[in-house]
Amino acid sequence: MLNLREEVVSALEKDVKIIYALGGKRIYHLKAPKSDEYPRITFFELMNIPSYFADDQTTVSEVSFQISIWSRSSNDLSDIGSRVAEVMESLGFIRTFSMDIYEDDTKIFHRPMRFKTKREGS
Repeated sequence: MLNLREEVVSALEKDVKIIYALGGKRIYHLKAPKSDEYPRITFFELMNIPSYFADDQTTVSEVSFQISIWSRSSNDLSDIGSRVAEVMESLGFIRTFSMDIYEDDTKIFHRPMRFKTKREGS
């Protein structure tokens, strides 16, 4: 199984514009350690499947991630979201989904974004 998690996290954390907009390295796998820390990014792997085979071995894997931006301001969703898309595209991912959500119960803005890629390897 192809593991791209470290590559994705490293690229996001190295992007000065993202870190500045978040107010620090607030990029977390699945959930943030502080529930009241905004803005922040959470991410997880959605799918990791073999796509092509040769001689009974996986030669290409398809991998997708969801990256969610959480904020108290809708402006952050656009600013941070645009930058996240640029970083993911620089890694060879394509965006397959993006949506703006307002969660009335928590008063939080949320933008889930999904990206996928195909890479050689298993």
